[in-house]
Amino acid sequence: MKDKKKAVYVLLTDTGTVLNRIIKWFTNAPYNHASIAFDEHLKEIYSFGRKQPKNPLFAGFVREDVYYGTYRYFQNTRCLLLKMEVTEEQFEKIRNTIKEFEKNKDQYSYNLIGLIGVLFNFPIGKKNSYFCSQFVSEVFRRSGIRLWNQPSALVQPNDFIMHHRFEFVYEGRLYDYPKLDQELIAQLREADGYLLERSMEALKRVLPH
Repeated sequence: MKDKKKAVYVLLTDTGTVLNRIIKWFTNAPYNHASIAFDEHLKEIYSFGRKQPKNPLFAGFVREDVYYGTYRYFQNTRCLLLKMEVTEEQFEKIRNTIKEFEKNKDQYSYNLIGLIGVLFNFPIGKKNSYFCSQFVSEVFRRSGIRLWNQPSALVQPNDFIMHHRFEFVYEGRLYDYPKLDQELIAQLREADGYLLERSMEALKRVLPH
């Protein structure tokens, strides 16, 4: 009897921020952020990135929120969603690995200097320090899924696209992904538009005519 298969997802994104554009200039890759997800509706996503949506310098292990997190501030984010089938045992190992990261999240930092190491094909970093694709690769490695014969600190988001084990699920604007809650997205856009309108009205009242 064959082992029952489960799916795990890798979400690659491009928010279009200044930092993303700088990284893209060096890598010439379409996506420069990687996250791991446990469901096609993207309700449970993990990565190394911004802990506060408007502060790119305060970064580390994060559970990302498609609706209320960083992506809400970058609603034109483009994405590529990939799927890989794993055994139930591998799936549980991946979950347990993530739980270990989450339990010790305050011990982790963002491996910014490691991005420079990728450019020179030389792994750089310190203990408990990761950038996004390094983290996703390391989760797979610790779970017994070795996808590449290179250190996790050299894995880039584009490597997931090129790997034969991943299946393409969706590519386009993140908020156009049909598995997301489109009604909630519409409500958030309406609320954001209302707040922007109120802010502009307040600004007009204080500015000289």
